[in-house]
Amino acid sequence: MSDALRYTVNCSILFTELPLLERPAAAKRAGFGAVEFWWPFVEAVPPERHVDAFVSAIEDAGVQLTGLNFFAGDMPGGDRGLVSWPKRSSEFRDNIDVTIGIGERLGCRAFNALYGNRETGHSAKEQDDLAVENLGAAARAAARIDGTVLVEPVSGAERYPLRTAADAIAVIDRVQAAYDERNVGLLADLYHLAVNGDDVDRVITQYADRIAHVQIADAPGRNEPGTGTLPLRRQLAVLADQGYSGWVGLEYKPSTTTVDSFSWLPRARR
Repeated sequence: MSDALRYTVNCSILFTELPLLERPAAAKRAGFGAVEFWWPFVEAVPPERHVDAFVSAIEDAGVQLTGLNFFAGDMPGGDRGLVSWPKRSSEFRDNIDVTIGIGERLGCRAFNALYGNRETGHSAKEQDDLAVENLGAAARAAARIDGTVLVEPVSGAERYPLRTAADAIAVIDRVQAAYDERNVGLLADLYHLAVNGDDVDRVITQYADRIAHVQIADAPGRNEPGTGTLPLRRQLAVLADQGYSGWVGLEYKPSTTTVDSFSWLPRARR
C-alpha cells in the first residue's frame, strides 16, 4: 500500500466483538492513531450524555476522529440514509447540528451523508430535489467548521440510486449549482465501486480532484486487502500520484479476528 497515505479504522465494522465505546482504544492498541464511525447512536438526536460518552471514548483513547456518518436510519434493517426521504427528512435536518457539533468537539471534518433508498409513493424527482436541499443544508452547517459533506455510491442495496461515481458527482454538481456550496465531495469506496461494476481506474483519474475521502475492502467478500482480487495496492498508489493526501478508511469485515486482519499493513505504516 502507498507509503504516502494515512489509514483510519472504521470502528462500526471493525472491532465489533467489543462494545462500541471500547473500540477506539482497541484501534490505538493495534497501532492506529485515527478512527471513523457510522452514526454511533440509535436515534437522530441522542441524549447529551450519550454524545458526551462517545466524545470521551475518542479523547481518552488518544485517537483522531477522521470521519462520521450523519444518521442513516436503521442500517441493519436495510435503511441507507435519510437525505432523500420525504417522510423522514425532518430527522435528517434535526441530526445535522448534532453531527457537526460532534465534529467540532473532536476535530473531525468529514461527514458522510448516505443518500437513501428509493421509496414508493414519491417520484425519483421529488426525492432527488429533496436530497439536494438537504445536502445544501448539511454543507452550510459543515462549512461553519471547515468541514466537508461526503456523497457515497453504495453496493448491496437494490433501491439505493447512487451506484457509480458519476451518479454521486451528478448530485454533488446539483448541490453546488443550487447553493454554491463547494464543500461537498465524493466518498470513493473502492469496494462499492468495483462491486457495482464501475471502472475504478477511470474514477481515480477522472475524479481525482473531487475525491474527498477513500475507503477500501477487497472483493469478493468485503474482507481485508489481500483476501480478494481487487488491485487495491496499485489503485491507492495511483490515488497518491494523482494528489490524494487524505485518509483511507479501512471499512471491511475481518476474515479472522480484527487484530489479525491488519496483518497486511505493517505496524509502522498504521
